[in-house]
Amino acid sequence: MKKQLRWLITLGLFCLLSAGMGYTLNLSKAQAHAFVTHPPAEREAYEKSPSDFNLPAEALTLTTSDGLHLAAWYVPSQNGAAVIAQHGYQSDRSEMLEEATILAEAGFGVLVMDLRTHGQSDGEYITFGVAEMADMQAAWDYLLTRPDVQPTRIGLLGNSMGGSIVLQYAAQNPDVQAVMADSAFSSIDDTIAVSVKHFTGLPAFPFATLITYFAEQETGIDSNAIAATRLIANISPRPVFLLQGGADTVVSAESGAKLFAAALQPKELWYDANLGHVEFQQTYPQEYAKRTIAFFRTHLLK
Repeated sequence: MKKQLRWLITLGLFCLLSAGMGYTLNLSKAQAHAFVTHPPAEREAYEKSPSDFNLPAEALTLTTSDGLHLAAWYVPSQNGAAVIAQHGYQSDRSEMLEEATILAEAGFGVLVMDLRTHGQSDGEYITFGVAEMADMQAAWDYLLTRPDVQPTRIGLLGNSMGGSIVLQYAAQNPDVQAVMADSAFSSIDDTIAVSVKHFTGLPAFPFATLITYFAEQETGIDSNAIAATRLIANISPRPVFLLQGGADTVVSAESGAKLFAAALQPKELWYDANLGHVEFQQTYPQEYAKRTIAFFRTHLLK
């Protein structure tokens, strides 16, 4: 009787463990799918438009090398220089209108676009920089057609995932003259635990590793390839300006320090221990505008 009881207890525990493991795997797979997709029905309407800022923006449709159509706005340049300003994860181009206004009022041309799988653009998956390199290239190619822009005076600015993407693109394109990245993630591995907790509410263990695995399986990307820390040194001798808040709960708060350490000169880091994710422009609008304009004037108008 005792042997039968022990066997039944063991079997019961095994069934509970199996059920728990199955639940964890299924939940992780579902969250991974939600993490890398952003269907049009789930995308929010633009909170702002260029007219709200009196920006003389032209509506564009860019076409990528893999055939996707991307929605964009472009504000013509008054000084021969232009900046591609890139939004973050599950956001859209309207996120960058404050930054666009700062730059446009200083005479810079500004291109803001919805990345693939965001806003009004085509796309099935968010790949955190892998496929998005084609989006950046489409924006770059458009600027090269503009008579108001000199090809040697183009810079990049990005927030959050957009910050990581502009760093990755600048490392690949030697003609990018200057890069500014606010709250960029240094790599998927460095920030996945923080990101999973923020976006899903699930604990990092065991979900971060499982969600990464299922996301890689669904999209076909390798998260190890999405590491700005391994690429940022390639931007030198072109300047990099990094911004990072120490209270960031979306990406690893150490991302800025890791990126800064990996970057070569010339480089600059604006760190504030009390700020959260992409909060510099909101918290210090005048200082942000002053530093942003000075950075791009120095390096694009030289």
